[in-house]
Amino acid sequence: MLIVKKMPILQGFPDFETVKNLSGNNTCDVNFSPLFYDIETTGLGRNSSFLYLIGAICYEDDSWQLYQWLSPDFRDEKALLEVFSEFIKNFTCTIQYNGDSFDQSYLQARCQFHELSDPFQGIPSFDLYKVLRPLKGFLKLPGLKQEQMETFLGEHKRVYCNGGECIKIYKKYVAHRNQTDLDTIVGHNMEDLLGLGDVFRMMGYLRLRDGDFDVNGTDSDGENLILQMKLHYPLPAPFSNNIQEFYIIGQDHLVSLLVKPVNGRIRQYYSNYKDYDYLPGEDMAVPKSISKFMEKGLKKSSTRDTCYTWFPCSEEFLENTEKQKQYLVHTMEYLFWKLNQHRS
Repeated sequence: MLIVKKMPILQGFPDFETVKNLSGNNTCDVNFSPLFYDIETTGLGRNSSFLYLIGAICYEDDSWQLYQWLSPDFRDEKALLEVFSEFIKNFTCTIQYNGDSFDQSYLQARCQFHELSDPFQGIPSFDLYKVLRPLKGFLKLPGLKQEQMETFLGEHKRVYCNGGECIKIYKKYVAHRNQTDLDTIVGHNMEDLLGLGDVFRMMGYLRLRDGDFDVNGTDSDGENLILQMKLHYPLPAPFSNNIQEFYIIGQDHLVSLLVKPVNGRIRQYYSNYKDYDYLPGEDMAVPKSISKFMEKGLKKSSTRDTCYTWFPCSEEFLENTEKQKQYLVHTMEYLFWKLNQHRS
C-alpha cells in the first residue's frame, strides 16, 4: 500500500501568476494548470532499477500543494505509476529539471514495462534545465545542476542527503521500516521540489534576452554610456558580468548596461548574420542584397561577432527611448550569445 503525503506550501514558492507568465503562457489562458514534479529511483537504468517515490507541487484552492507518493516495497511500483498517471490528467503542462532526459522518459519506460499507457501523452513538458541553459555563461555559473543553480541564488536550505545516498536509505527502509529513514527520503524529495520553485525564478533573467523590459533612461560616467532597463519581474539574485565592450549589472527590477563608445560611436549588432557580409575596410556589415554588387575582395561572410553597424551616440539617440529599446534588444541577444561563448 502506497504512503501518501499532502501539505500546503505556505511560503517560498513563486506566485501562480509569475509561474504562468514566465513560462510563456498567455495571461488570458484561464486553463493553465502546471504540475511541478520530481522522482526518486533506485538507479539510472530504466530497465534495471525501480521507481519508489514521486513528488509533485500543484496549485489548488488558491495555494500551492505538495504531494508525495512512496512505494514501501518494490512490488508496489505499478500502483505508484497508476496513481500518478491518473493524477497528471488534471494538468496542462509539467515543469521539471532535466525531466525530458530523465524523469519523463524514465516514467514512460516503467509504464511500458508494466503495460500501462503513456501518462504524458498530449501534456507539454517545460524542462528548466533546457530553458535555463543560456544562463550558464551569462551568470558565470560553474555548472547547470539544480544544486548549483540554488547555490547561485543563495539558497542553502538543504539538510538531507543527496539522491545517491537516498537509494541506500530507501533499501534499508524497505527492510526495517524505520521512520527516520522514511523522513530522510521524503525530505530529500521535498527539497528537490521546493528547489524547483527557487530555480524557476531564474526565468526572469531570460526576459533580458527576450526584450521584455522597459527603457529606464540613459546616463554617463564620463567614459561609458549607461543604459538602464526596468524588468517586469524582479531578479532572484544580483549579478554582474562583462566582456571588453560591455559591462552589465542587475539587481531586483533594474539592470544597467555600460557601453564604451569608440570616437563617439557604438556598435549595433544583428543576429541574422547569415544575411550580411562584413566589409573589413569599412569595419561594418551590410545586407547581402547590397553587397552582392560589390567585388569579392572587399567583403567576407559575416559572423555573429562581425555582424554590426556603427552609429553615433547623438542627442537624438539619447533622448529617444524607442531607438534605445531597439538597440538594447539586439545588444542583449548578442551579449547572451557572446558571454556563453566567452565562458565555455
